Amino acid sequence: EREDPARLVFTSKTGPAIAVSLIDLGNRFRLIINDVVCKKIEKPMPKLPVATAFWTPQPDLTVGAESWILAGGAHHTAFTYDLTAEQMGDWAAAMGIETVYIDKDTTIRNLKNELRWNGVAFR
Repeated sequence: EREDPARLVFTSKTGPAIAVSLIDLGNRFRLIINDVVCKKIEKPMPKLPVATAFWTPQPDLTVGAESWILAGGAHHTAFTYDLTAEQMGDWAAAMGIETVYIDKDTTIRNLKNELRWNGVAFR
């Protein structure tokens, strides 16, 4: 019988953060950056031996989730309290990577337009 793999187990703190996903679109990369607000974990999950973070995506769950899916966001993300969306966007620009921001001002209509325009700009 194999042993469980090594895992970092912790509970996140509350407050603003960003969730980031880097995806491969074949001819380019896209960095998706979503402002999130981490909330208090209300019930411990001792049988789930992984890091635990509970957040609400900006601007809200409905628009945030739809935007993430439309942009092609992956299941696995990088998550940070310390780097800002602007810093991550600056890094992406320096690397020539398309950046999609999902924040308090995001609307589905504007995001769809941005994705269309980016498809042309990043050919």
